Amino acid sequence: MHTFIGGLGKDVNDGYLMAMKLTLHTDYALRVLIFLGCNTTRLASIREIADAYGISENHLVKVVHRLGQGGFIETVRGRGGGLRLGRSASDIVIGDVVRYTEDDLALLGCMNAEDPAACALMPACRLRGVLGEALSAFTTVLERYTLADIISPFERARLGDRPAGGGDH
Repeated sequence: MHTFIGGLGKDVNDGYLMAMKLTLHTDYALRVLIFLGCNTTRLASIREIADAYGISENHLVKVVHRLGQGGFIETVRGRGGGLRLGRSASDIVIGDVVRYTEDDLALLGCMNAEDPAACALMPACRLRGVLGEALSAFTTVLERYTLADIISPFERARLGDRPAGGGDH
């Protein structure tokens, strides 16, 4: 399953907006980080993050595990445990999160292929280079932003530093 995150460009002829598609795993990872970035004075639970966004706790367990492995978050086990950012929100680069949580950012299957013969259009195909450039532009933009940059005052007010919702992480 994929979710639309942002557009690369617009064709003025037909108004079609080409959007990058990121996996649901990355979408949820960004939501977890935003929630934790809004709640820096306490530990948060998976249950309350799931409730805040209306998403499955089961999915979040996998996402949280992966974010913990990457050092983006810390988990505190046991009674009174929970989750918190593993580093300052200003030190978490969105491009790093996306690259870490996405298995494959290639826009076409042949872009990952080490063997040029994997592309039926090679050696005449120029599309691979164009899409590679587009992907590079996409990731370059993501590199310019940190978690601190994307947490809006609205999200901070809606999700931020309220009493813990209880429950283990």
